[in-house]
Amino acid sequence: MQETLTTSKLVTPIGGNLVDLLVHPEQLPELLAHAKELPSIRLSERALCDLELLAIGAFSPLERVAGEMRLENGQLFPIPITLPVDQDARVELDSEVSLLDSRNEIVAVMRVEEIYDWDLPEIAQQVFGTNDVRHPIVAEMHRWGKRNVSGHIKVLRLPRHYDFLDLRLSPNQTRSRLEQLGAENIVAFQTRNPLHRAHEEMTRRATEDVNGVLLLHPVVGMTKPGDIDYFTRVRTYKALANNYYDPKRILLALLPLAMRMGGPKEALWHALIRRNYGANHMIVGRDHASPGNDSNGKPFYGPYDAQELVKNFEEEIGVRVLAFGEFVYLPEEDRYDDVHKLKPNAVTAQVSGTLAREWYRDGGVDLPSWFARPEVAAAIAETYPPRHKQGFCVWFTGLSASGKSTTAEILTVLLQELGRQVTVLDGDVVRNHLSRGLGFSREDRDANIRRIGFVAAEIVKHHGAVICAAVSPYRATRNGVRSLVGPERFVEIFVNTPLDECERRDSKGMYAKARRGEIKDFTGIDDPYEEPLQPELELDTLRQSAEENARAVLAYLIEKGFLKAGS
Repeated sequence: MQETLTTSKLVTPIGGNLVDLLVHPEQLPELLAHAKELPSIRLSERALCDLELLAIGAFSPLERVAGEMRLENGQLFPIPITLPVDQDARVELDSEVSLLDSRNEIVAVMRVEEIYDWDLPEIAQQVFGTNDVRHPIVAEMHRWGKRNVSGHIKVLRLPRHYDFLDLRLSPNQTRSRLEQLGAENIVAFQTRNPLHRAHEEMTRRATEDVNGVLLLHPVVGMTKPGDIDYFTRVRTYKALANNYYDPKRILLALLPLAMRMGGPKEALWHALIRRNYGANHMIVGRDHASPGNDSNGKPFYGPYDAQELVKNFEEEIGVRVLAFGEFVYLPEEDRYDDVHKLKPNAVTAQVSGTLAREWYRDGGVDLPSWFARPEVAAAIAETYPPRHKQGFCVWFTGLSASGKSTTAEILTVLLQELGRQVTVLDGDVVRNHLSRGLGFSREDRDANIRRIGFVAAEIVKHHGAVICAAVSPYRATRNGVRSLVGPERFVEIFVNTPLDECERRDSKGMYAKARRGEIKDFTGIDDPYEEPLQPELELDTLRQSAEENARAVLAYLIEKGFLKAGS
């Protein structure tokens, strides 16, 4: 049960009270028996995260899934909380459905009050300002159900967690702990990365500026694909909180949020959530909740867009922005400062997010003492080996008969020569083993590619090398796989062979059958192939042999640190 909230000096929750959707224990047996008789919907990992935060009041005053940017009472809520379902889902208006977790156990009951189709391009543009499938959530949206359902929810139980139980605090519990620390001003810090020493200085300075307490509130739900796992991150946060902060000026608590990587609107959403946890200030740094670069290699959002948007709504949401620029190290003075406050020609050492990710990605090797605490470096090194020992996925895409499989076969031998064990997932072979029974409709082809992507992601997660060769004609699906594997470990190779050359090479006669109408929806004939906009490599099979192309891919992998030359 949640801790009781007494009279508080803290800012009130949005709407005045925290929503609590958990069913009273006395009602559980009867409701569970009733729920077993209802049609059911299996929730995704994202939906389960949303359900948990709805239930404990983190999304207060929201009490139901809803697609609007503002609630019916006019309250701002910039990220819609929706429940997409497939067309064949057994849902009817004014009826109830059971909501299931990944183990098919009942977690809640919803009374369906709305069922409506949603428009992907419109919603993506409205929420994220883009339809570019390099945005990880836009790519993910392409596999969501095409209808949304909404309604009031009764939660039977929260998702089960077995880790870091002392840090998994509800809004009520967090407020009680903050009350015990006796501060009126609470500064929330949102993070999905390990903290380096510039973060320490930023958070310490922010807390001192308002004479408050730091709520170190890392996300442990879904973050950006490729991020360091939260188990490793939380170990670093605990080490920092226990050894480098005043225990009377910090509270470490975990937030099981499914991030949307929505930049400015996400920052505003984070501020609303943190107010429910008791914060009246929030640090909004550079590139808050950034999804990275778009298909043209440009950032989706400006570095300080999030700060500006949240500042515009400070009065309405009751959370003051503590805005900082990039913090840098001044080696001659052995201190950190905001780049906006430096003297001209100041000598600095950068601690940018990009540099941080490179060091972390390489297993915390040789992290300089000015950059990260030794406990942080050690925790990362325990989990992540040097990059040349980590996993990666080489994904060959192109028309049928373009030369993908041949190049992949040669690359496999070259990798084995260097001592790497390699798993090959060829599209045709996978169809015989993992995807037997699937046809060639868009939905079935997407399902096949997602299955290949799932297996590839598992191999990469466990430090394996995997080579995939599949037509994979749709950008959204390929980018979905990129997100699943992790963008920094995914190498997209566009085997760019003209259609007429593919037809000439086709020993199976597939193109001829497609042109005679014997095969429907064949890629390149009556179904489109969407070329990659910014692949890591593009191969020319007319001017270069398959071996030359394979060696070009090998050289790229060595250049990017996935392999050691001559190892």
